[in-house]
Amino acid sequence: MPVADDIQSSWADEVEIDQGALPPPSEVVENGLKIVTEYKYDNDNKKVKIVRTYKIEKRVVSKSIAKRKTWSKFGDSASDKPGPNPATTNVSEDVFMQFITSKEESQRTDDGDLDGLKPQTSSVIYKCRTCQGEHWTLSCPFKNSDVVMAKANEAAKAAETKTPATTNKYIAPNMREGAKPRSCEPPGPRRDDIAAIRISNLSNFAVEADLDDLVRGFGPVQKLYLAKEKSTGQCKGFAYVHFKFKADAAKAIQILNGYGYDHLILNVEWSKPPQNN
Repeated sequence: MPVADDIQSSWADEVEIDQGALPPPSEVVENGLKIVTEYKYDNDNKKVKIVRTYKIEKRVVSKSIAKRKTWSKFGDSASDKPGPNPATTNVSEDVFMQFITSKEESQRTDDGDLDGLKPQTSSVIYKCRTCQGEHWTLSCPFKNSDVVMAKANEAAKAAETKTPATTNKYIAPNMREGAKPRSCEPPGPRRDDIAAIRISNLSNFAVEADLDDLVRGFGPVQKLYLAKEKSTGQCKGFAYVHFKFKADAAKAIQILNGYGYDHLILNVEWSKPPQNN
């Protein structure tokens, strides 16, 4: 049988025996890995050993990031070693962003620096309007010469004598060639609102038949309009009557204005100011 002194105890037994403070954390670097060991109490108030393994990598960063890493730590992390402390820092994955200025630039194939050495598609960047030369029109040496002036006059005459080309663009009838100009005068006799009157202060229960009986005796009527509410269908209190003759409309205004109808006093007037024929 093995002797009791020869049995090795586990680290948990050693921590339980030691009723003092928690052991300090330790770090071991080997084979490109950093192993961090630390101790803490769990929810059941038991001591727990935590081992974290990190892979050591070397990266090339910008000068601003390298300078920021040399800053001294402060506060609760003043005594921490270089690098993030898992107890106070949550390290997440690196997210690299690529900024694209335009859609064309993102879809363009990367040909390197050879694009600047390629010749341009067109050798002529600007052209003179006077002599069609490869220089600015303002600096043309022939802009005040007689030859250029003669060419300009010939081009103007040719543009005047040239017949207009036929196109499929729509042209209004009054703007076509040979069309008579339209008169801008309002067609006064043709309007049907000259003999129209407006009757207001009608009862809410009035209908078209009551309005027809009211104005039938003054002359032939072309149109009747009784304003009604959309929700209830009741009269809004006014109506329009279009007579065939203006004299009949004037007679209706003279008689019905101030006339008592259905316990109300009617107000009758022209729907629009009459025009002098």
